[in-house]
Amino acid sequence: QVQLVESGGGRVQPGGSLRLSCTASGNMFGLRSMGWYRQRPGKERVVVATITTRDVTDYAPAVKGRFTISRDNAKNTVYLQMNNLRPGDTAVYYCNAEGFRLSGAWEYWGQGAQVTVAS
Repeated sequence: QVQLVESGGGRVQPGGSLRLSCTASGNMFGLRSMGWYRQRPGKERVVVATITTRDVTDYAPAVKGRFTISRDNAKNTVYLQMNNLRPGDTAVYYCNAEGFRLSGAWEYWGQGAQVTVAS
């Protein structure tokens, strides 16, 4: 079992910045990647950014150049630095971890962190 705990959400004005953190605990054996997803009201959950265990990163076109995903292996923590935030970034942000063991693929989610961008 893997537990993911997010923090750092909140309300910010357009153009502002926030940093989300996701700390993982539990059996991370076979981890392949971690990432951030977001879900706007009435919309599907979509990927924002991912980082593999080899530090290969990928971003959704809507956030490329504004958001940065990084990780601190010593702290088992993944970060999402969000700059130049826009009202369209308002959503619940979820941390995700996925991997593979002999028993098969696994995937876990955090509880979600609300990010609101408004004047």
